[in-house]
This record gives sequence, structure tokens and C-alpha cells, in this order.
Amino acid sequence: MVHQSLENIRHSLAHLLAAAVLELYPYAKRAIGPAIENGFYYDFEFMDPISDEDLPKIEKKMRDILKTWNTFTHREVTAEQARELFAGNPYKLELIDEIVTKGEPLTIYTSGTYDDLCRGGHVENAKDIDPKAFALSHIAGAYWRGSEKNKQLTRIYGLAFATKKELDEYKALMEEAKKRDHRKLGRELELFVISEEVGPGLPLFYPKGAILRRTVEDFITNLQEQHGYVPIWIPHITKGRLYELSGHLEKYDALFPPMQLKDEADYYLKPMNCPHFMILYKSLPHSYRELPIRYTATTTNYRYEKSGELSGLTRVRALTQDDCHVFLRPDQIEQEINLMLDMIDEAYKAFGFRDFSVRISPCFFDDGCRHLPFSAHLDGALRSYEQ
Repeated sequence: MVHQSLENIRHSLAHLLAAAVLELYPYAKRAIGPAIENGFYYDFEFMDPISDEDLPKIEKKMRDILKTWNTFTHREVTAEQARELFAGNPYKLELIDEIVTKGEPLTIYTSGTYDDLCRGGHVENAKDIDPKAFALSHIAGAYWRGSEKNKQLTRIYGLAFATKKELDEYKALMEEAKKRDHRKLGRELELFVISEEVGPGLPLFYPKGAILRRTVEDFITNLQEQHGYVPIWIPHITKGRLYELSGHLEKYDALFPPMQLKDEADYYLKPMNCPHFMILYKSLPHSYRELPIRYTATTTNYRYEKSGELSGLTRVRALTQDDCHVFLRPDQIEQEINLMLDMIDEAYKAFGFRDFSVRISPCFFDDGCRHLPFSAHLDGALRSYEQ
């Protein structure tokens, strides 16, 4: 219940942030503002851009307004009343139409003089919010509904905890994390660099970084081969026809644009390896007696990740995987799941990880891709899975 209470505090603070922004920037248009892990955010369309330097002013206004707030109240309204209340705001009007289409009620939550379209989840009394236990952290760009086809909005992030002590502890933790940020250490230790001349999300590795990569790859490759996985090799480009067959061309949104060659089909940089593995497997006849067949390849994929989502080596456009595909009979699923868990356990322990969980959703290929749900949790020698 404490967690739910903290979520309500964070959601209430998102409303408080919007109220402060509207007082300081009356022509700003509100979009959405949920509670998130460690805090909250709210998206706005501003007439003139703002920066992190404006955050102290907005934060001060939030605390001033908080003194005047008491309870959060709500009321149901008709679609006409909601549209009138948010006239001129295309984001709220779109949400209203969506809610009406779903046949759900339209509710307006009010605290002080501030109204917002909301499903609820607030503190009962604004006095439950410690004015010293929240802080605005930074500003970022965010596309409306997460689509690059839509307008880019300004997202203001905030931190919020139950007490000032918890907020201060979190801030101190983040400061320590900055000192150990792999992007900072990568350059200082001459491991890797991301150059604008090459492109965002496309890391280059210095000699020490390349040796480190090779050491890790060799360790994983040896581990896989010890457990019966055999190496294959696949190219980095393919005809678009392959992704038509697999269904990715229509549905996968991270493909780079095609390479259009004269008098030939379009070619694509591969963002995933599954179709290549399947084509290689079915190019030869196989007996059920051969199964399981375990293929593995350390190979690079290329994904057109949005620029705002790129982050050092944790989110890139050139991603190298030690990718494995297993072709097997249904009666071999249990043994293969346990073998995979053993390998994950061995690999993670070698890097110092002791407490982790694993989720598995394998793809079975028969002229298409059928996904059967599996979940598996690894806790020492204890294994459980469900089909």
C-alpha cells in the first residue's frame, strides 16, 4: 500500500507541475502527465522553447501553488463539456475522442483552480505531499504518442519520494552513477567512442575495447560450443522479400530504408537474425533423429532507433548479438530450456551477477512465425517454466 500511496503522490505532482506551467506560460498546451518510476513527467507544447535553467522557477511555482491545494475532487462530464473545457488543445481533444470511442467515462479531477482530464489515482489531501520531497530534474524532447510523425513536445521530468531523506539519497546515488557512467569511462579508458562523423548509435572501439569485446565473445563462444551449439555465419544485408515472408517488412518499425539497386530487388540491413537462421535450416533436409540442432552466430544487427532513445552502448543502431536458434521436437523443449538456463547461470555468474530472472518467448517457424508464451525464472538451481 505504501507503493500505491507513493504512486498517487507522483501522479498528483504531475498535475501540480502542469498547474505551475500554465500559470507561468499561459499559452502552453498540456498533453499527458503520468507517474513513473522515481517520479513523474508532463508533456507540453510551448510557444517558445524552455530549458533546464527554467526548472527552478517552475519548481518554486509548484511549491507556491501546493500551499493553496487541499483535496482532489472529480466529476464525470459529457463529451461536449470536456471538449469545451479543453477547446484549443489538440492533445486533450484527441484523448477525449479516444475515451468516447471506447465507451469509457470522462472524468475531470480538480485541485485548487486546476482541472485536468484524468482517470484518477491521487492523494486524498494535497497536504500529504511533502514540499521538500520532490524536485524537477531535467527536460527532454518527446513525440506525441511516441511517433516521429507527430509533433515533438517538451517533457519535464520530476523526482518524487515520500520523504526529503529518500529524495536526497536518490540524488546522491545518481551523482555517484554519473561518475561511473559507461559513456564517460569508455572515452577516458580508451575503450570506445561514438563520433558524429560516423553517426549516432554507431560505436567505434579502440584497441583495448576491441580486445575486451573479443575476450567476452571468445568466452561466450566456448561456452556455447561446450554445450553443443555449432557456429554459422549470415550476411548483414538481405533482399526485402525475406522480410515479406517473415512478416517483418510490414510490421517492424526499426528497419533502415532499403538500398535501391538498379535492376535488382531492394536490399535491407538486417535488424534481426531469425529469418536468416530459418532459411539456412530449411535449405537442407533434416530427420527428427538429428534434433535438437543448435545454431549460433555472433553477428551485428542494424536498427533505426530514434535519436532520442539512443544512449551510449545500452541503446545503439549497431548491435552485436551472440544469437542462438534451436530446432527441436516438442518433447525436447524442457531439456533445452534447462540447458539455456544453465548457460545463462554460468555466464552471468562469471560477470558477478547472482540475482536475476529470465523470460523466454521462443519462435517456432513453419512458413511463418508462431510465438508460444513461456516464462522462466532462475533462482540458483531452482527452475520453473510454463507453456
